[in-house]
Amino acid sequence: MTVPSEEPGMEHCVFIQANDKQQLGALVAQYALRRNSKHNDRFDIRIMHYDDFPILREHEGQMYLRDGEWRRWVRDDLQSFTPTRFLPPQLMNYQGRSIVIDPDIFALADIWELFSRDMQGKAVMCRPKSGNKGKRGCLATSVMLMDNAKLTHWKFEEQFHAMFEGIRDYMPWVCLKYEDAETIGLFEPEWNDFDHLDENTRMLHNTKRKTQPWKTGLPVDFRAADSFRLFPPKHWFRRARRALFGDYGLAGRYRAHPDPNQEAFFFGLVRECLDQGVITEDLLREEMAKNHLRHDALELLDRTPPLARAGNL
Repeated sequence: MTVPSEEPGMEHCVFIQANDKQQLGALVAQYALRRNSKHNDRFDIRIMHYDDFPILREHEGQMYLRDGEWRRWVRDDLQSFTPTRFLPPQLMNYQGRSIVIDPDIFALADIWELFSRDMQGKAVMCRPKSGNKGKRGCLATSVMLMDNAKLTHWKFEEQFHAMFEGIRDYMPWVCLKYEDAETIGLFEPEWNDFDHLDENTRMLHNTKRKTQPWKTGLPVDFRAADSFRLFPPKHWFRRARRALFGDYGLAGRYRAHPDPNQEAFFFGLVRECLDQGVITEDLLREEMAKNHLRHDALELLDRTPPLARAGNL
């Protein structure tokens, strides 16, 4: 199955990953990018939905290599879109620059500042992951700035298939460990700010899935990593729970985000999306019925104050 390339167009494009569970986030993320840019005539935005790429569906139910173990590939996972973050250079015929972001990342700054920066000859720019993964050298590919012409070795079909053949491991792939370190540059953490919001934040990433502000109170619908490790024992529990009760059985519920300002920011964006006609109340109700959006969202919108920034739409 061939992955289609983009028709020739602008030389700069932001790609937002999405699936059914994260489509609302992707729409809000797209709005935030446009809202906060003064250069909207200089770049495109494309939402890459899981269902846009038949190659992903072809492997439904098959086993792939992840962190040294075999795991089943399923569409119905919160982050089933993740491999598509390596598609933009190919989609743009290896021309121009692209930025890829997860659908739970919301701009507070002009994305053109990132597009137009000096990459100093690097093919990719991103930031390190935090915590233990960061200590092990994993890079956060949830926001990447890419010089597409320098990434002609990114052959998505071949590399995606290789996970199912045991040739390529998902974790080193998404951590950029298969890349020459000399071709990777680092940008400031503020361009992918992990659950941290202050006056310096350029792109807010609600990366802790258990506390994403739009999911509070809903049953958990993501599969936590369960690679075998002796410590901490939580990995033993995850494996046993999944074997006995399925992917989401006894997984608990989403918790409130510890920072109320991040909740207010997200729902302030949603409120503007409603006012601008970007999304409709019917869509919000549909998302609530599917348990993709917290059930008190409309009541929360009623008491959410307008965002301070005026926007540029």
